[in-house]
Amino acid sequence: MNLMPKPYHYLQWLGATLAAVLTTIGLAMTSARATTAGMVFLMVVVVTATQAGLVISLYSALLCAVSFDYFFLPPIHTFTLAGPQEWLSMLTFAVCSLVAGRVAERARKQKHQAEQRREDVERLYVLSQEMMLHEDSARLIRALPALVARIFSLESVVLYVQDRDQYVSTAEELAELFKANLREVTSGAHATIAQQDGFDAHALTVGMRAVGAMAWRPANLSREVATAVSGQVGIALTRAMAIEASARMEASRESDRLRAALIDSLTHELRTPLTSIRAAATTLTQDQGLDDALRRELATVVDEESAHLDALIGEAVQMAELDAKVLKVQAAPRHTRTLLEHAADESRNLLGRRQITLMVQEPDRPAWFDATLLSRVFRHLIENAALYSPPESRIVLRSRRIEGRLEFEVEDNGPGIDKADLPHIFEKFYRGKKGAKLGKGTGMGLAIARAILLAHGGGISVESNPEHGSTFRFWVPLVEKQTGETL
Repeated sequence: MNLMPKPYHYLQWLGATLAAVLTTIGLAMTSARATTAGMVFLMVVVVTATQAGLVISLYSALLCAVSFDYFFLPPIHTFTLAGPQEWLSMLTFAVCSLVAGRVAERARKQKHQAEQRREDVERLYVLSQEMMLHEDSARLIRALPALVARIFSLESVVLYVQDRDQYVSTAEELAELFKANLREVTSGAHATIAQQDGFDAHALTVGMRAVGAMAWRPANLSREVATAVSGQVGIALTRAMAIEASARMEASRESDRLRAALIDSLTHELRTPLTSIRAAATTLTQDQGLDDALRRELATVVDEESAHLDALIGEAVQMAELDAKVLKVQAAPRHTRTLLEHAADESRNLLGRRQITLMVQEPDRPAWFDATLLSRVFRHLIENAALYSPPESRIVLRSRRIEGRLEFEVEDNGPGIDKADLPHIFEKFYRGKKGAKLGKGTGMGLAIARAILLAHGGGISVESNPEHGSTFRFWVPLVEKQTGETL
């Protein structure tokens, strides 16, 4: 313990001396009586005790007693007392000074303790609030030592998490002996360990379960505060790890649900064209009663359903590639008009009598994007528009540059999308009420389009009006000149 007096202690001693001297001068100048002087000196001692503590108040009481005897008790200007009355006055003053000093010192300590408890409660509240902001256990573990050190003004804090056998510290490299001590604290070998290098360590427990241990330096936290900090940290760690485990379980259940949905959807969608192909092929193998027109019709069924089957398998492969995150964006300088024209040409066989209108913002300067990936997006959106729009309606393809984005639109005049379906329209296997009723689509096209755009650093949205159809709007970052390249 450091017993050297601090600078402000010298000021307290000086202040007590000046208070006694100035009080004596003031009383002498006013020719105060002994009774008045005794009361005033007693007040000085009480004030000194409340501000500076017991030791300095005793020093002040001594100065005041000497002044009281020399200047106000007869015979005046001597340190002798005239008789029993003067001795009684001096003794009364001394006893009252001691009692008042002790009472004032006790009140001062109680006030200090109350303020300290209030500060501790405020710090514990701040700690609990900031820990609640972290639901990711890994980030919480990394942040906890610095958080506790900042809130409680500690030099170093070390955290040990038992489940992960992980140490996180704001200090330098930890010695193996220190790590072993923390593991002992966690295992319950000791509730706390003897201070090592100025550290004080406590176990983190929730109920009967040990979570880890925490140590800090300097060891200046009270036992109550240390227990509260350890309890809060243990609860926060348990909560974060429980949330993480729950999220993993939910993700596992969701993965199982999606896998089952994928199998059910693919089974149903693949069985439909296969059934048609098999029925047509079986009929074609029968020579009796088949004229040329019927043969051509059955051959057309086989061709169309084979194409449908090929498209289904292609979408399933695309979805698997996107889920595995093996898709790579290969950007190159392209004109948006060329992309729109290519998308329109690719979709001619899907459009029937529908007309495609291209609207390209000028000037159409080259921009960097993956034309192959964006062509897939256009193909899915145009196919979607063709499925649900009237036979002789118009489909509009637009491109423009806006706020650092290269934006595209596919607009149709179909029946629109129900408001209840809009929040889910880009989810896997979701076909909406109209799609499910008509039996059209697999529910993978829009999910594939969104995944492609996310891989490209972009996004997609939809606006729908029952009277004016739907507009799918998607975008990618606008890059007109790649670093180190000349367009």
